[in-house]
This record gives sequence, C-alpha cells and structure tokens, in this order.
Amino acid sequence: MKKDSCPFCTINPKHTIIVKKFKECYVCFSNPRLMPGHLLVIPYRHVERPSELTARERRELFDVAIAYQEKILKKYWGCDVKQNCRPTLKESAVKVNHIHIHVQPRAYQDELYRKVQIHQDKVFRSITAKEVKQFLKLLT
Repeated sequence: MKKDSCPFCTINPKHTIIVKKFKECYVCFSNPRLMPGHLLVIPYRHVERPSELTARERRELFDVAIAYQEKILKKYWGCDVKQNCRPTLKESAVKVNHIHIHVQPRAYQDELYRKVQIHQDKVFRSITAKEVKQFLKLLT
C-alpha cells in the first residue's frame, strides 16, 4: 500500500478515534476491533516491518504499548500485545501494511477464547528434533 492511501498515514477522523499522540507514534482504537478496548499503537512514519523503524521509533512504540498494557491490566484479567508481519496477505479493513502493535484487553474466557483459543491444545505441538535443527540453521 502506498503512503497516500494508507489509513494509518492519512487519518480519517470519522473512522479513527485517537486516544493520545506521542512524538513518534499515536494510540487509537482499532476500528474494526476484535474486542472492546482493542487499541493500536502506530508510528507516524510509514514502514512495514519492525526492522525498518529507527531506534527512537522502536523504543517509543514498544514503551507506549507496554504503558497501555499496564493501564489495561489494572482493570482487566489479561492483555495481549502483538505485532503481525504478513506482507503477502491482501490488505483489507483488518490487515494494513503499516507496522502497528495491537494492545488487546482480555476477559476470562472472552469471545476470542470461546471461539478460537479454546482449541489451541489441538493446534500446539511439541517441538521435534528435526524442527530444532531446521530452524537453528535458519536462525544462526
């Protein structure tokens, strides 16, 4: 996606509700959202991967995400913080190629858990020696 058509670079105030602006990034409500209170921490500069961030951008982005997680944990059972990098997937209302961090308040056995995560035991597998060897070769 080009910067001029990126919804995180060209903010539509009718769609994007900004919580707070910082020097390198801003926090807004995710719209559409996965759960109530779902936030996005987004750098102003259009980059797609964490490796493209400057040290200052990276530090502020993660510091802000952690600060909002701590605020959420004062009232909620849990909070997921995550960043996805899936550049080959088609962009959509829920997939934007502009790095951002999701900060998601979690309630005990919330809708996401009941519909998806309750099945995680069927998806998670024990690591195999072959897999360790394969990924150590890639990672070292």
